[in-house]
Amino acid sequence: MRHQIAGYRLGRSTGARLALRRNLIKQFFTHERITTTRAKAAAIRGDAERLITIARNSAQGSDVEKLNARRLVISKLGDNKILNRLFNEIAPRYATRPGGYTRVLKLGPRMGDSAEMVILELVEE
Repeated sequence: MRHQIAGYRLGRSTGARLALRRNLIKQFFTHERITTTRAKAAAIRGDAERLITIARNSAQGSDVEKLNARRLVISKLGDNKILNRLFNEIAPRYATRPGGYTRVLKLGPRMGDSAEMVILELVEE
C-alpha cells in the first residue's frame, strides 16, 4: 500500500524520475509551453506553480529572504540561467495574481501508444 506517498511514479526509478521532472520544469520555464503526456504534466504542474510563487513572494522580501528563495529554487532546478529567467521575467508577470499560473489543454491520444497528450502553458496576464 502507498499510503501518504505523494507524487507520481511515472514508471521510473527515483533518480530517473527526479531527472525527468527537473528537465520538464526547466523546459517549461524556458519555452513557457510544453507538449507532454497528461501524467507528466500533472506531476510537474504543482512544482512549477510552487516555484513561481516562491519567486513572486521573494520580490517583497528582504535581501536575506531573496537569497534564501534563490537558493531554494536552484536546489530544485540546478540551473542559473533558468533561475534568472524565473525571478526576472516570469515571476514579475504574476505579481498580483493569487495563483493558477498554468493551464492544461487536452490534445487527444498520441498515435503510437494512445497516451493522453496535453499542452502545459503559462497563463498570460
